[in-house]
Amino acid sequence: MTKIYLASPHMSDEGYEMEYIQDAFKKNWIAPLGENVDQFEKNLAHMVGIKYSTALVSGTAAIHLALMALGVGAGDVVFCQNLTFSATVNPVCYLNAEPVFIDSEKDSWNMDPVLLEEAFQKYKPKAVIAVHLYGLSAKIDEIKQICEKYEVPLIEDAAESLGTIYKGQWTGTFGDLGIFSFNGNKIITTSGGGMLVSNDGAAIKKARFWATQAREIAVHYEHKEIGYNYRMSNIVAGIGRGQLKVLEQRVQQKRYVFQRYVNGLSSIPEIEFVTESNHERANYWLSAILINSTTISPKDVWKALKKENIESRPIWKPMHLQPVFNEFDVIGGSRSESFYRRGLCLPSDTKMTDEDLDKIIEIIKEVWS
Repeated sequence: MTKIYLASPHMSDEGYEMEYIQDAFKKNWIAPLGENVDQFEKNLAHMVGIKYSTALVSGTAAIHLALMALGVGAGDVVFCQNLTFSATVNPVCYLNAEPVFIDSEKDSWNMDPVLLEEAFQKYKPKAVIAVHLYGLSAKIDEIKQICEKYEVPLIEDAAESLGTIYKGQWTGTFGDLGIFSFNGNKIITTSGGGMLVSNDGAAIKKARFWATQAREIAVHYEHKEIGYNYRMSNIVAGIGRGQLKVLEQRVQQKRYVFQRYVNGLSSIPEIEFVTESNHERANYWLSAILINSTTISPKDVWKALKKENIESRPIWKPMHLQPVFNEFDVIGGSRSESFYRRGLCLPSDTKMTDEDLDKIIEIIKEVWS
């Protein structure tokens, strides 16, 4: 049986990516930097409506440099979303800072502004990291307003939400700094890579400096600070330039997949979808559901799909339940635990056919029958 993936790389039919890669080979701009990197940064910044950007090896590296740009260090508290992938939190620990986890609100599953406000009564953080989970926007305007009230900078982890627009503005551009990911499973991919964006030119300039081993401007190799090998290669950036050209197509394909699931599974009242708000155009990176049943679990659906060589996946395990982070505080926690117990991400690959989607829907219906 041909495998149906959760989300796999999808190159353009037009071959845009290869054009930029071949051009780099022709000009011998293989590494470390070059025209592809410069143009990928400019094109993405222009697309999302922000002034400055720097292309990096991963979204994780982007979060790391964002935290450094905000002066986060040992002993500082950073508020992090509880329901997320560990890459949101790991860079906090790289800097020996202390993550404090904020639980989810019920609509988007993202950081709850009410609990964020509560957390500010208990801690004085150095920064807040909000996430746009599965391509649905957090209540980012409310979160931003709270951060401004307490004069604490906001980082947006938009790794999963490139293409999501909230109240007319692209996610990743509301905060002081934003990050995107181009990992192999994201809505567009460079095989591996990320981007740090901001309207603060000095912050991006400093991040770019750290990302190139903090090498000072000198004929010899001069270093006054610790640096990192975090810059994206010119070949990888060529893939990104090509992928940007089909981003809107991918968003529409993801939205189509989501709607097919909603229509096809509407006869099962125990299946609940997480959906965009009235003010939002979500990219629906992954179509996520909750199963509200006492007899059928997400694992039952996962097993039925796996038997047919179809990939699905539980939603993220909350950070406060992860053994590596169990020493840190959580504000709330019960809602994300409930989502984790009941949640499942359905196959959301943009290469799926209608026949593939119909097959998945029928398998899920058979679990109930």
